[in-house]
Amino acid sequence: MLKMVAAGATALFLTASPLAYAQTDSGEAKGRLSAADLSAFTDARINIVKSTLQLTSDQEKYWPPIEDAIRARGKDREARLASAEARVAEIRDRNLTEVLRNRDPIAFMHRRADALAQRSTDLKNLADAWQPLYLSLSPEQKQRMAFLGMIVLREMRNAVEDRRTRFEDDDDD
Repeated sequence: MLKMVAAGATALFLTASPLAYAQTDSGEAKGRLSAADLSAFTDARINIVKSTLQLTSDQEKYWPPIEDAIRARGKDREARLASAEARVAEIRDRNLTEVLRNRDPIAFMHRRADALAQRSTDLKNLADAWQPLYLSLSPEQKQRMAFLGMIVLREMRNAVEDRRTRFEDDDDD
C-alpha cells in the first residue's frame, strides 16, 4: 500500500513540475500551459487520486460526479486565469500614468468578488460530490486520502514559496 501511495505522490510531483515555468525559444517566460497540457495534468491527478483510493466496485458508482466536479473546477480556474491575463495585457498596452489615473477599485472588488464566488461554488460542488464516496471509504482508504491531501498541500505551499522567491529575485534584477 505504501508503495502505491509513494508512486501516486511521485506522479503528482511530476505533474506539478517546473514545466509551468518553462521558457520559450525567445527566452520569454511562458505565461501558461496549453489547454491540452492542463487537461493532461487534470487527467493525471484524477488517476492518481482514484488509484490511490483503490475503490471497490460498490464505490465506483460515486466516482463520476467527483471527476466531473474536478474537471469543472479546472475549467473555471482556466477561464479566470485567461480573464486575468487579458486584463493584464490590456493594462500593459497603456502607460503607467493612464493606468493609475483610470483605475477603478470598485470594479476590481466586483471582479474579485465574482471570482471568489465562482471558486466557492466550485469547491462546494466538489465537496458535495465527494461526500457520498467519502462516507463509504474504509479507514485505510481515508488514511490514504488524508496522506495524499497532506502531500498536495505541502507541494502547493512549496510552489507558492518558489513563485514568491522567483518574483523577489526578478525584482532584484
